Amino acid sequence: MNGIADMSMAELNDELVAAKKELFNLRFQNATNQLDNTSRIKEVRRNIARIQTAMSKERKAN
Repeated sequence: MNGIADMSMAELNDELVAAKKELFNLRFQNATNQLDNTSRIKEVRRNIARIQTAMSKERKAN
């Protein structure tokens, strides 16, 4: 894994924003038939879920 559990809330929030921007761009490329690797959308969606889960655990711990 990429150390999501070790990140602070600020780092997690930055990662979440970046992942959501990437997902938007991938969806846009897919809609305009410019996306070659459509499985990347699934990877990014799962990464967003991992980040949100880590953020939820951090909130519950505090």
